[in-house]
Amino acid sequence: MASQKVYASVKSYSQRGKLLSKPDLQTLAESRDLDELLTRIKNTIYADAVTDVSKPFTSEKIENALRSHLADTHYSIAKTAGDSDILDAYYLKFLIWNLKLILKGKILGQTQEEIEPRLNLHAEELIKQRDIIIKALVAKDIEETVASLNTMQHGEEIAKAISIYNEKKNLQVIDTYFDKILFQQLGRAIKNTRNRDVIRLVGMDVDFYNLLSVLRGKFWGLEEQQIQDLLAAHTPSIPKEMLNKIIASATIKDAFAELSSTRYKDLIPQTENEMDAIAEFERNFEIAICKAASSSFTKMFNFATIIGITKLTAYEVRNLGAIAYAVEQKIPVETTMSKLILKDL
Repeated sequence: MASQKVYASVKSYSQRGKLLSKPDLQTLAESRDLDELLTRIKNTIYADAVTDVSKPFTSEKIENALRSHLADTHYSIAKTAGDSDILDAYYLKFLIWNLKLILKGKILGQTQEEIEPRLNLHAEELIKQRDIIIKALVAKDIEETVASLNTMQHGEEIAKAISIYNEKKNLQVIDTYFDKILFQQLGRAIKNTRNRDVIRLVGMDVDFYNLLSVLRGKFWGLEEQQIQDLLAAHTPSIPKEMLNKIIASATIKDAFAELSSTRYKDLIPQTENEMDAIAEFERNFEIAICKAASSSFTKMFNFATIIGITKLTAYEVRNLGAIAYAVEQKIPVETTMSKLILKDL
């Protein structure tokens, strides 16, 4: 590893030591209201991140502040590590988050004033990509929004997403097509590395996207070709032939049966209900990814540790966002804790 990457690996270990424990998250989830939650967050490493959250407090404001902190963290890791297609691809998540919000907002007929407060452009400001998001936001309707994104490298995928949405009227289609952009980038990026730990860790993310897209596509009643069109890159653990078998299976139950011969066999749910089975598989897979990210720290000075901390910090901020929403909505603590993605359940 070059000296930059060695330093980034050491920094990743330091960052890992600051991650919140399960008891820490439990304490936050036990807050009686958002005022108390913010007071408790200010006793953690996220104190500076939430300092400027203004009253009246809402879970959305808190989550937004934490997302800005996450963007800073990921930007700092990437800058320290030097040029990395993989870290650049992971950073793309921030842009995609905003584009999903804008497109879904436009589909639902929301105005610019309704969509704008939910966006967080801090990540785009760091890499000077703010104009893409603003252009999409100020477009007068969905057609103009799609046209404004045509200049992007992935304009074609966005147009396909709208086309299938118009046919199926399911907003999750938008999420899936935007996620495809990210996972295609990740798939291309891992082709340039021979680090087996990195291939395994990033490959899990690509497999997660591909398998969930196939299962959802079958559930939505998409044609085989439409499902094929959702696929990102392939990995050694779930090659093209295996994905084709799953796509060709008659039912979702049969699709899971195909998976029983893969490294993900232990994640297959026993639930009969198709929608519940897909949701349970998704959660099981995310916990497996979180555990794999945590175990990437077994080797010092390995680039996998840098990817590992990128993923673990993202899960932590997502968990904090879920806790803020649960405290706001008075959701029972046990329910909240059961929904978090943790390496130690």
